[in-house]
Amino acid sequence: MKLQANGIQIEVDDSGADGSQNERPVVLLIMGLGMQLIGWPPDFVQPLVDAGFRVVRYDNRDIGLSQGFEHAGKHSLVWQTLRQRIGLRVRSAYTLQDMANDALGVLDALGVQRAHVIGASMGGMIAQRLAATAPDRVRSLTSIMSSSGARGLPGPHPEIARSLMRRPAGRSEDALVDFSVGFIKLIASPAYPYEASALATRVRTGIRRAYRPDGVVRQMLAIGADSDRPTVLSRIKSPTLVLHGEADKLVPLECGQDSARRIPGARFVTIPGMGHDLPPQVSAILLDHIIPFVRSAGEAP
Repeated sequence: MKLQANGIQIEVDDSGADGSQNERPVVLLIMGLGMQLIGWPPDFVQPLVDAGFRVVRYDNRDIGLSQGFEHAGKHSLVWQTLRQRIGLRVRSAYTLQDMANDALGVLDALGVQRAHVIGASMGGMIAQRLAATAPDRVRSLTSIMSSSGARGLPGPHPEIARSLMRRPAGRSEDALVDFSVGFIKLIASPAYPYEASALATRVRTGIRRAYRPDGVVRQMLAIGADSDRPTVLSRIKSPTLVLHGEADKLVPLECGQDSARRIPGARFVTIPGMGHDLPPQVSAILLDHIIPFVRSAGEAP
């Protein structure tokens, strides 16, 4: 369903849309770079519902079925990356704080006063911003495979960094699927591989729902422009759990460690064999940590 949030149209999936879960504590899921709300797989969402939570997930701006920012144009990713390397400000169409305000707008539109907020990758960065700037709205914060964004932290493995700059071999659906599957395999959890046909089907479903590569570039630039988040993290007062894969080659383990170090009282947990994805086995391991944490952090079922 579409909601008006922070002045724009946001596509939302709410497990309590029929009103049957209004008394349940809300878990707000925020997905990462270029990922749609369906990037939160059913084997992550349903156990939260079964545990007694109302689960809300949404497409970030410029991705999926939410409002796009084509009118804002697209800065050169290569040029803006060079600017960042020499210490100049990255120019972006919007900021991660704007995206955090979108999340707040979703809660407002649903009439939710407070939520447990879970973010993955870029979604973790947005969740960090939300917890820091609207502390009265965040019961707890869970940051998964994310980063503080501090200068000097290690970046993606060189092969992955090169892949981020590549483009598909063609515009056909099969070419787009092959390209996306290839990238996912680069960042995937080595101890928990996907079944090949299931991965291809999942990717194809996402492409058919929405394919918006220019939105991905604008989101990447928003991440690059978010230079002051390291200092903002000290403002977070919500109970915080930071989860990170030990085999993450896109956002290395040190990035999660630094996030936890900067957030007062944060608990840091590493997951052996986990990369930068959510295969079924990894979802189960994460939820073994998340569900007890969320229950202990606020009014829980």
